[in-house]
Amino acid sequence: MKEAEGLDEDDETPGLPPLPAGTRNYLTPQGYLRLREELMTLLDVERPKIVEVVSWAAKNGDRSENGDYLYGKKRLREIDRRIRFLTKRLDIAEVADPSAHHGRTQVFFGATVTYATASGDERTVTIKGIDEADSLQGEVSWISPIARALLKSREGDEVSLVTPGGVEKIEVVAVSYPEPEPGR
Repeated sequence: MKEAEGLDEDDETPGLPPLPAGTRNYLTPQGYLRLREELMTLLDVERPKIVEVVSWAAKNGDRSENGDYLYGKKRLREIDRRIRFLTKRLDIAEVADPSAHHGRTQVFFGATVTYATASGDERTVTIKGIDEADSLQGEVSWISPIARALLKSREGDEVSLVTPGGVEKIEVVAVSYPEPEPGR
């Protein structure tokens, strides 16, 4: 599967699952900018600093016991791996602006959805791209089971969520999108 995505084993970033074969790498405009900013910082700031340290340390003689050299080379490999990963992901990114759906009640990429479980608990999630979703912020990847269950549903719909414990019925309580920026 890695070959199908064009990712080498070295390009995998721990904690981020690979994109499923045949899917698109959707990102919100903010997510795209955040990843692009990270890439530019690595290229323009982090990498040059580490190269300078490694170059200086290499001039100091015995490299086998030179902590600055050894740590610098290791850090350089980490930075280069992240740069390759970000470059490949941004190259295949498809930016989808959720504000285009502002005012709609159907769930699409970028929606913030409040749903109720059978026990009456309400939860709110925002559907984001695989590279930008932060579960601590209530964000889920568009390929996650909860997002898959919610996509294309509408306020008031009851959908089936497949969980390890079985199928759970959840009700879509509210759907919202960010307002479009003025001038768009």
